[in-house]
Amino acid sequence: MITLKNVTLRRGSKVVLDNVSTTINPGENVGLVGRNGAGKSSLFALLSGKLHEDGGDFHIPSSWRMAEVAQNMPETDQSATSFVLEGDTRLAEVQQRLIDAEASDDGMAIAHAYSDLHDAGAHDAVARAQALILGLGFRVSELEQPVNSFSGGWRMRLQLARALMCPSDLLLLDEPTNHLDLDALVWLEAWLKRYAGTMIVISHDREFLDAITNVTLQIQAGQLNRYGGNYSKFEELRAQQLELQQASYAKQQEKMAHLQRFIDRFKAKASKAKQAQSRVKQLERMEKIGPVLAEAEFTFEFKEPANLPNPMLAISDASFGYVDEDGNATTILRGVNRSVLAGQRIGILGANGQGKSTLVKTIARTMRPLSGSVTEGKGLNIGYFAQQELDVLRPAENPLEHMIRLAKELGPDLKQPSREQDLRSYLGTFNFTGDMVKQAVGTMSGGEKARLVLAMIVWQRPNLLLLDEPTNHLDLATREALAMALNDFDGTVMLVSHDRALLRSVCEDFWMVGRGVVGPFDGDLDDYQRYLLEESRRLREEARLADQAQPVDATPHAAVSPAAPPSPSAEKPTSPAGSPAATAGARDGREQRKLDAQARQQLAERTRPLKKELEQTDKRLGTLGAERAELESRLAQPLPPAEIADCGRRLKAVNDEVAQLEERWLEISAALEEMSGVAAG
Repeated sequence: MITLKNVTLRRGSKVVLDNVSTTINPGENVGLVGRNGAGKSSLFALLSGKLHEDGGDFHIPSSWRMAEVAQNMPETDQSATSFVLEGDTRLAEVQQRLIDAEASDDGMAIAHAYSDLHDAGAHDAVARAQALILGLGFRVSELEQPVNSFSGGWRMRLQLARALMCPSDLLLLDEPTNHLDLDALVWLEAWLKRYAGTMIVISHDREFLDAITNVTLQIQAGQLNRYGGNYSKFEELRAQQLELQQASYAKQQEKMAHLQRFIDRFKAKASKAKQAQSRVKQLERMEKIGPVLAEAEFTFEFKEPANLPNPMLAISDASFGYVDEDGNATTILRGVNRSVLAGQRIGILGANGQGKSTLVKTIARTMRPLSGSVTEGKGLNIGYFAQQELDVLRPAENPLEHMIRLAKELGPDLKQPSREQDLRSYLGTFNFTGDMVKQAVGTMSGGEKARLVLAMIVWQRPNLLLLDEPTNHLDLATREALAMALNDFDGTVMLVSHDRALLRSVCEDFWMVGRGVVGPFDGDLDDYQRYLLEESRRLREEARLADQAQPVDATPHAAVSPAAPPSPSAEKPTSPAGSPAATAGARDGREQRKLDAQARQQLAERTRPLKKELEQTDKRLGTLGAERAELESRLAQPLPPAEIADCGRRLKAVNDEVAQLEERWLEISAALEEMSGVAAG
């Protein structure tokens, strides 16, 4: 177990932990909570050995293997699969022993190394690594792409997959959900529920903590308080504790006042002096109970919009996507027909890469529709929170300079106070006080940047809020403040978020973005989560078997996304039966079905050789698997040295052939997937 006994930990002159004691038992899943800056990351550094206690005794079993997510951005040309596979340190160690044994042609060492490789799970290591990568939202076609080809957020997902790949007795996760969307978060939640070791998690996602933790440690004012139960249970126990503390404080204050009155009344009387002195000593010896001091909560509110056009906007027969530097257009969403009404609260759901941000950016005017129209209501004023805060912030400028620039650009139109002192006072309401208003944005934490973006949005008095993952880096108190402010907002909200508590609290309607279309989602978040898991299993299985009946979109993005919503065009009234329009429609339908059948036949002819090779590869892999099992079984028995060496060399040859066949299996699967995707498009 992990024990802290009277531990003191300092960072510079600041005391992070002050004489604290606690115990973490094997197998416990611990949520570490506290305000930003309270010392959560410092405690993680102590656990991982990066920091040492300044006082007291800290103990962690020396035999425990530890895994944590590296915070540095990986810079490597390795493939995604190889990078994650290296996270299995035990496997890498055994593989190195095998290389050394083969170099020295030591048959006995080779045999032992192969036996250890089997114990280390070498036979399915690649499959396990790729399952982690796919679960976190990557496509099959991206498994062999170099790590450097991905953006920062995706590389951090690979760091997370690498940590999960590592065999461990203690898993440290510091904000693992920051770079995930909802489908990847649901997958991670399910994976962590099966983790058998001890886990300590820092997270500001209430529902995530509730789902995976059974103990809560709170850091507050240098103290470490342990509570049995998940985050919701912690809140309940904490409230009861504070209520009891306040009652005990009031009772003690009443007793102290009674003693003081006796002392004041009788201290001058000779006959009562002894009793008065006794009460003075009693008062001095009394252990004082502190009052409950409520922490200053961060709150803010959106100002009433100047007007509320209805509808806010209307999207008609639109296609959304992007145009590259050469002028080539790539369509992400097509046939979009949606209206946004005044006062609506819309949650935008969908797997990563399906087009949620494309939809939001187009409505926010940072991208243009490729076709169709987006008609805005008169007086529409959009407040846009970008997923990456630095999309709208200038790292070299400070908060005050941001507000002054904003006031010059929009102040006359918004009739907002624009004097420097007014802007300083306004920033103070978002906890930018003192020298912070002059601090360069590039040196700020993610939470501080997010608060500044919120301050700039609120100041503009929008009537339509477009929020793309606004809670990244926000602590729980600020998330709750945002939820309350959104619920009191008179305008319209469109929200993309992996924070289910925020979605539940704010949104009344849901849109689904998936497989190139946008439509309504009939159900709640629980329905959506269930569907994500079911669809993930179903479509991954389809991809694995390369379904021969119908071409399917089997990319992992679709694999964790709900089924495509009905096309809005399908909701239009149909023509009466027998009318010319109906007759023409029936004729067009027959022609379309004929064309579809021809396309399926052509696809079947193109894919038949690949499917045959895939089947042969599967059979050969099965044969080799049986031979490998037999060799490993023989090596587990006492054999003559020469036979051990022969078995070791044959096992190496079998494993090499398996590796080549597995690589070819992936190439064929990717080719089939690409052909099916083209046909489906």
